[in-house]
Amino acid sequence: MKIAIVQSSLSWENPKANRNYLGEKINAITEKADLIVFPEMFTTGFTMNPSAVAETMQGETILWLQSLAQAKNSAITGSLIIKENNNFYNRLVFIFPSGEIQYYDKRHLFTLAGEDKVYTSGTQKLIVDYLGWKICPLVCYDLRFPVFARNSEEYDLLIYVANWPKPRINAWDILLQARSVENMCYTVGVNRIGKDQNNLEYVGHSQAVDFIGNYVLEPQETDGVFFAELDKKQLLETRLKLGFLNDRDSFELKSL
Repeated sequence: MKIAIVQSSLSWENPKANRNYLGEKINAITEKADLIVFPEMFTTGFTMNPSAVAETMQGETILWLQSLAQAKNSAITGSLIIKENNNFYNRLVFIFPSGEIQYYDKRHLFTLAGEDKVYTSGTQKLIVDYLGWKICPLVCYDLRFPVFARNSEEYDLLIYVANWPKPRINAWDILLQARSVENMCYTVGVNRIGKDQNNLEYVGHSQAVDFIGNYVLEPQETDGVFFAELDKKQLLETRLKLGFLNDRDSFELKSL
């Protein structure tokens, strides 16, 4: 699988500007990508003011993503703010080239920023079946909670989309490698760059890590689209040879 990782700055609470900017980046890609990954809240930045910028699942951004996925014949994923049943969600959407949508609502809301006060937590883990790959997409703060991410579904790829700031970027790097090693899977982390309205600085470090902790794509710090090639055959051969997942603990996950 070939993944296009989109690392960019984001215009604060300006979905149209972000769609235009990201669309230019994607339309400039000349090589085929199976999956395109945007950061967390890619239309707005990490805002705690959802009422100003929330969309619906029939809104402009979803329609734009479906059109873009069809035009590029690629799946696209990333998170945005969705209003549904009078609740706001930090929702990761996975758009298939056909236009089909699957989604995951961020489970672990970032209490340090008050995300839990304005957004509703998700409860269900999503496993996407795409091109023979089982993909588990998660969002930013979820990275700190290995129990929820534990590979009990035999997934092949973890994806984390994020707005992860510079002061804690070392933790981002360490935890992405840890999730790969403990779950014997590929892990892709996609972060933003630039500064937001709260004067938080982001330095990217979008990356791809293989199932034994080696970089497929080393952490990047510039604006751009970066590619990672993942090899499922190599993944399965390594799992068969080492068999670490056979010894994992079983557990029951309770609601928050």
